[in-house]
Amino acid sequence: MTDPGLFGPGSVTWRIHGDPISFVGGLRALLLQALHPLAMAGVAQHSNYRDDPWGRLSRTAKYVSTATFGTTEEAQAAGARVRAVHRHIRGVDDQTGLPYTADDPRLLAWVHNATVDSMLDAYGRSGARLSSVDADNYVDEQVAMAGLVGLRPQDVPRTVADLRAYFDAVRPQLRITPAARGVARFGVAPPMPVWVQVATPARIAWAGVSTLAFGMLPPWARRLYGVPVLPGAGLATDFATRGLRGALLAVPESLRRSPEQKAAFSRLAESA
Repeated sequence: MTDPGLFGPGSVTWRIHGDPISFVGGLRALLLQALHPLAMAGVAQHSNYRDDPWGRLSRTAKYVSTATFGTTEEAQAAGARVRAVHRHIRGVDDQTGLPYTADDPRLLAWVHNATVDSMLDAYGRSGARLSSVDADNYVDEQVAMAGLVGLRPQDVPRTVADLRAYFDAVRPQLRITPAARGVARFGVAPPMPVWVQVATPARIAWAGVSTLAFGMLPPWARRLYGVPVLPGAGLATDFATRGLRGALLAVPESLRRSPEQKAAFSRLAESA
């Protein structure tokens, strides 16, 4: 029997992570994750995202794609590599004076939950079909993803209600730090070669995507970033997200699918 991986083609995870709007959810996740001072300190002090932001984004996307669409062995190997890196990341946050370690279950849970919430929010806003049962199933399926980085099932939510309760509990710990503002600046205006900015619409396109990602953040997160919460902004974000997804779905699947996604479909087709 061909190994479908941790989730398989019938999962909500394949449906959400394989959708083109998921990349906006990924950017929303980064903006949300940056609001935890200890999580952000680890990134700021031990990451090269300032020097190689596109490489960092690419590696993160590849990890998520491998964990989602790869074989069980490939997913577990990807998780093992992440755990190995995390074991060596530790320090003291210069804003709070608190120590941190990247393999702290509380910080791992924050990153995990911010990602799950962001993917779910982006997909739901895009007009894609998603029932409340599907949403709960997605949160529950992501417990397997949490296990790859060393979290136990009891460390993370299993329903949307549990996820909402988690954010209510963790909000007092969140704040905007200089490092988080740096992430926000990258989100709005990432470095691009001059020829790309001049000869392509990449800068304008990215500005639109980052505006959507900020608009998808919960009102309390936007207030931390100093982004106004205007009446009707949520509906405008929903409308724009649906339009973007519609445009992306017009792109041929051969161009939209990641290499890991293509390999998964090919692997399963060969076994049919």
